[in-house]
Amino acid sequence: MGKSLKIIEPWHGDGLRFTCTQCGNCCTGGPGYVWLTKEEIVRVAEHLSMKPEAVVEQYCRKIDGKFSFKERRRRGSYDCIFLEEREATHTPDGADKPVKYTQRFCAIYAVRPLQCRTWPFWHSNLASAESWEIAAQRCPGMNQGRKFGEKQIERIRDAADWPKDPPSSG
Repeated sequence: MGKSLKIIEPWHGDGLRFTCTQCGNCCTGGPGYVWLTKEEIVRVAEHLSMKPEAVVEQYCRKIDGKFSFKERRRRGSYDCIFLEEREATHTPDGADKPVKYTQRFCAIYAVRPLQCRTWPFWHSNLASAESWEIAAQRCPGMNQGRKFGEKQIERIRDAADWPKDPPSSG
């Protein structure tokens, strides 16, 4: 008698929702790495009208033969070198005066690396529903907006180059 294999559906088989709010929360926190390929360094260089060597010198660090963006220490967190802040105002409905706040954004969002483009569909976030919900506590775009099916999620998670339809696109 042969045993039949039971196919286990992933916990996210019904899909997940995500729309990037460009809040910058995924660009800050504990120390970490944003890994870059040489092709991505060239894309950043073209976007900034720089030579790739200058991008590496000014914005990257080399770790075990690989490149990662540098980080800035700010208010107890480690920010990606490209996380920018500017003062902005917003007048809530029914309010008399505008409210000032700090708006954070990625200075190279249009050419951000694959690692950034595939957020939040990383192996670590997809490991369990609990992992997803822990990440969602810091990311206001998770569980909101656009729905991604199981196959889309897997394609994005496993992408070797920029996904055709990344989760970050509105």
